[in-house]
Amino acid sequence: MLEFKKEEIVADKEQVRYSVEGGIATVTIDRPERKNGLSVEAMNGLTDAWSKAEADPSVRVIILTSADCGVFCAGLDLKQAAEIRARDGVDILTRMRDPMQNAMRTVSKPIIAAMTGSLMAGGMMLALKCDLRVGLRGARAGITEVKMGRGSPWAVPMLWMLPQPLLMEMVLTGETVPIERLAEHGFLNSLEDTPQAVRERANELARMIVAGAPLSVKAAKASVLAAMDLGLARGLVEAERLHVEAYASLDAIEGPKAFAEKRKPVWQGR
Repeated sequence: MLEFKKEEIVADKEQVRYSVEGGIATVTIDRPERKNGLSVEAMNGLTDAWSKAEADPSVRVIILTSADCGVFCAGLDLKQAAEIRARDGVDILTRMRDPMQNAMRTVSKPIIAAMTGSLMAGGMMLALKCDLRVGLRGARAGITEVKMGRGSPWAVPMLWMLPQPLLMEMVLTGETVPIERLAEHGFLNSLEDTPQAVRERANELARMIVAGAPLSVKAAKASVLAAMDLGLARGLVEAERLHVEAYASLDAIEGPKAFAEKRKPVWQGR
């Protein structure tokens, strides 16, 4: 694991907007003037958002999106990176509490990426760490780090999401590809024609998740991620362990009861 010397600064919450409605937390990168680039403030704002959503029992699902500018996220704010290096003599990543956004993998609630434009570098990093992805037709996507002398260790999980030759092409050449090409290989759940349609589809998926039994949704996400980490045999064992709470819950009784009574279930999350 890469280690960076941490030099703490206060996150600017204005670069990342956070709101909650109907069990859905919406996290919005709001830097259209910088193509929603990941500044120190934006990255630390995202880290705060994951923590806030995870700690809030009213939040059942999270949507990650950004301000409309044709780009979902252009990746690291390279201008700020150069400024910090020139002024302080340190790499920009040292100013970020979680430069690889690893906390996203520890969030128990599903995260949906509503990608309203193209995405490169850190934008791809954020997208692949989400659980569901909705994209915009005509957008492009890329892992462009080799063109900037940076790196993409975070791209390794994409071996479970895309064919190896395509991933190799992306990480070795740094060229962007049509987002439709990624969709053909199942990286996206849906492609839409406009940014508004992208957000609407993401919210539709979120509402379907909110309608599900909370413990079942939590166990389902954790089981899939565990199988990726552990492999099939150990993943199956871990999945059964993760589902014990759901099977023993009051919701496991409520589901069949509501079905038999032809009504919507009333979940208690216990």
